[in-house]
Amino acid sequence: MIDLGYALSRRFPDPPQTDYRRADVKALRHDLFCGDVFLAEGERELSTAWGWVPVLDFAWALCDIVERLDQDPRGSRAARPQHAEFDFTESTDRLRFVRRFGHVDVTADWQPANAIPLTLHHGELRREARDFLHDLTADLTDMHEGLDGNPVVWELLARFPRL
Repeated sequence: MIDLGYALSRRFPDPPQTDYRRADVKALRHDLFCGDVFLAEGERELSTAWGWVPVLDFAWALCDIVERLDQDPRGSRAARPQHAEFDFTESTDRLRFVRRFGHVDVTADWQPANAIPLTLHHGELRREARDFLHDLTADLTDMHEGLDGNPVVWELLARFPRL
């Protein structure tokens, strides 16, 4: 079972004057909602501990990545590896995703080179990434007045509906 989660940072709060209803894509993806994220499967986990990761950007990008990994028309029958990366904007670290057949291997630059990848089922990762995005935006809209009226958020949730 895949577990995706986040924790917002107290060290990097959003600016108090933020108008969440009018926040643009750049603000939503890079300037707001900083914290840490984790991706786990069973006892194995990849997590950040920096406090500055834009968590909405992570959820958004993860949904994009899962879709990009499904570009081969042969889907889970495709033998050729498909690659994608999540680049943490404030560092050189990346999460790397490689899909082979129906599974996705996830590695992190901050792990030792000989670390065993986190192996996830692609269909389950797609479902969990979308659930994470919807759960995260529900939490954020509960915490930040006006965010539920932001058209960027509406478009995002419509683009990646729950499965």
